[in-house]
Amino acid sequence: MTVANTISRAEVGASPRRPPPAQESGAVHWLKKNLFSSPFNTAMTLLALWALFVTLPDVIAWAFLDAIWRTDDPAACRAAAGACWAVITEKHRVILFGTFPYEEHWRGTLAIVAIVGMAIISAFKRFWSAWLFGAWLAAIGIVLVLLLGGVFGLTPTGTHQWGGLPLTLLMFVGTVVGGMPAAVLLALGRRSSLPAIKALCVGFIEVVRGVPLITVLFMASLMFPLFMPEGMTIDKFLRAQIGMILFFAAYAAEIVRGGLQAIPRGQYEAADALGLSYRQKTGRIILPQALKIVLPALMNDIIRAFKNTTFVSIIGLFDVLGATATALEDPRWVLYAQEAYIFIFVLYFAFCYSMSKYSEHIERDLSKGRNL
Repeated sequence: MTVANTISRAEVGASPRRPPPAQESGAVHWLKKNLFSSPFNTAMTLLALWALFVTLPDVIAWAFLDAIWRTDDPAACRAAAGACWAVITEKHRVILFGTFPYEEHWRGTLAIVAIVGMAIISAFKRFWSAWLFGAWLAAIGIVLVLLLGGVFGLTPTGTHQWGGLPLTLLMFVGTVVGGMPAAVLLALGRRSSLPAIKALCVGFIEVVRGVPLITVLFMASLMFPLFMPEGMTIDKFLRAQIGMILFFAAYAAEIVRGGLQAIPRGQYEAADALGLSYRQKTGRIILPQALKIVLPALMNDIIRAFKNTTFVSIIGLFDVLGATATALEDPRWVLYAQEAYIFIFVLYFAFCYSMSKYSEHIERDLSKGRNL
């Protein structure tokens, strides 16, 4: 028995090593997995390829080959067979800056650079700290100085003259920066054991969520001044900003509350067993886990807040979409609204898609080591 075992082990040791399993990667594997994984997917892929084959050449010819890129005469566009992108080059200042004074557009450009630059810096995890929130407040202050003027030799510019992309970005950043802390407080208040606080939070959330954003903006812009003391007014932009913040906070609060409810009861009991106070337990144990859980839904609400800025044009604030509509009031270029709105579509898609992909990156990064 011992000799047989020794021979068997020797034969096993002398046998050649088996090759490692083939790696399932590469373009062919991706195509099989994503496009040709089943007869139905194969048929849909072939149908999509046929649709692209039929339509793509005409789209390329219209959008690029036969397009007019720059001209001062709209008649050249009418004679062309393709798109008239000249409406963008001709009206881009109105589209991007709205009714902001023409000679002060450099201030609007710096405001855009400041906001986008801070967004890029915030994307790097190494900068995540309390200082980042302070940097955002400082950046918003700089943007307000650039847009308002009146100091450092800048020409005063009222909020009624703001418009275009700077207004859209400032409204969006103000909504998120002001709405997220409010959403967390509302979510915690709704789960509070104090009846008065819980009733106030529940009432606010349900009332705001029960009406459309347009109603909130109309109340902030038209109805709210009627309840103010005589002679006292609040700027229209500020009223709209507060309305956007409250609307965002009500929806985001329910998302955060869902994350709080998803935390196992044992986490609360362990924090209590360690003798942590309510503030320590919430800030260090419960809230970080809850926000990690609801990150995809929360980012979806943030992206929706960016798109919701288009509603402010209803109350007379010309965001980038409203500024585009104003630019197209020129009768010489009104026929080429399609090209102008395609440009706006690409602009909004670039911002929203960037936020979506960044959310996926953060979600993957925070999930590392979770299922070890």
